[in-house]
Amino acid sequence: MSKILIRGAKVLGGEPQDVLIDGETIAETGTGLSAEGAEVVEADGRVLLPGLVDLHTHLREPGREDSETVLTGTRAAASGGYTAVFAMANTFPVADTAGVVEQVYRLGREHGYCDVQPIGAVTVGLEGKKLAELGAMHESAAGVTVFSDDGKCVDDAVIMRRALEYVKAFGGVVAQHAQEPRLTEGAQMNEGVVSAELGLGGWPAVAEESIIARDVLLAEHVGSRVHICHLSTAGSVEIVRWAKSRGIDVTAEVTPHHLLLTDELVRSYNPVYKVNPPLRTERDVLALREALADGTIDIVATDHAPHPHEDKDCEWAAAAMGMVGLETALSVVQQTMVETGLLDWAGVADRMSRKPAEIGRAQGHGRPVSAGEPANLTLVDTAYRGEVDPAGFASRSRNTPYEGRELPGRVTHTWLRGRATLVDGKLA
Repeated sequence: MSKILIRGAKVLGGEPQDVLIDGETIAETGTGLSAEGAEVVEADGRVLLPGLVDLHTHLREPGREDSETVLTGTRAAASGGYTAVFAMANTFPVADTAGVVEQVYRLGREHGYCDVQPIGAVTVGLEGKKLAELGAMHESAAGVTVFSDDGKCVDDAVIMRRALEYVKAFGGVVAQHAQEPRLTEGAQMNEGVVSAELGLGGWPAVAEESIIARDVLLAEHVGSRVHICHLSTAGSVEIVRWAKSRGIDVTAEVTPHHLLLTDELVRSYNPVYKVNPPLRTERDVLALREALADGTIDIVATDHAPHPHEDKDCEWAAAAMGMVGLETALSVVQQTMVETGLLDWAGVADRMSRKPAEIGRAQGHGRPVSAGEPANLTLVDTAYRGEVDPAGFASRSRNTPYEGRELPGRVTHTWLRGRATLVDGKLA
């Protein structure tokens, strides 16, 4: 592979410097670097980050290729600055066997836009009744370390305990979709003032918080790792903060849309705002931002959930839940966290690269931008401002809540082990 010299980049937002890539590795960093025959990328003060890592992506393949495929999803990931994504298990068939996770893993390797690490189901068929082949999935070529029934909650406490005990043996983690099903029957949006005014079924915060409280106690009892998917309420923040103060091995994620959008948007009855967990209140949004800043919430994860047009272009009650997010995540984090002064770019790299790679055991990702490290990198034009136009998305689906909204920042280049996957904003 050829040499690439990135000149004048603000590494993690610091002073401009040069970064020399040689093959798959960062060879040197500093000022005034040169390399004969190297391809030169003039960064002009753009911010250079380690390649982003998403611990929560829905690629839909196998079974729902009308929504997304591993190819289109990883192209979207590269466009958003990601070099690794973790693919959720709620496919058709469900990724609950070694065979299915290996299929997804190999599709990612074949397409090559970013590394794809499959997440294995916790229970057979996501039905919550019997543990899936956790050990076999871990021992497979895919090397699964994260297990989740995302889209459904592992609501049976005995099953959840057994899963935590099982994955402890090989250092795995159970990622819980915290939603008490009996408390959310018929729920359409956040339970509160807006749901009461609109007459839509309410989704109470306690449905999330009660499961998180139970699971952190189970994790403490077992001595295992638990990860909370798409945490969305101020109360959930307080439970996780308490659990961490006790030394419980819990991590948590927040989505970009829960950092920016509120349930007031549901007044439009536009199904693009229908998501699980639902958009919450302004109070919740501010609590989530503060928790991400102080480390109570460990990471940002997109919960990229593509749906075909017909699943969203319908009445609210019939619409599917979910939003695409890979191509806008970094811009939303820049607006909500960097431009508000809550995080600097080193903090963004920590929450969107280092820590998700650490939680998911993604080898070679989330590493420092320094000599000897894998050249998984993303270059961001932070001065850019523009309206979101889903027509230009690489994702197969267009269900973004940001259409027409002005967001800051634009990823211009992404490198996966020294190979460009995005150049000047265009897929390589």
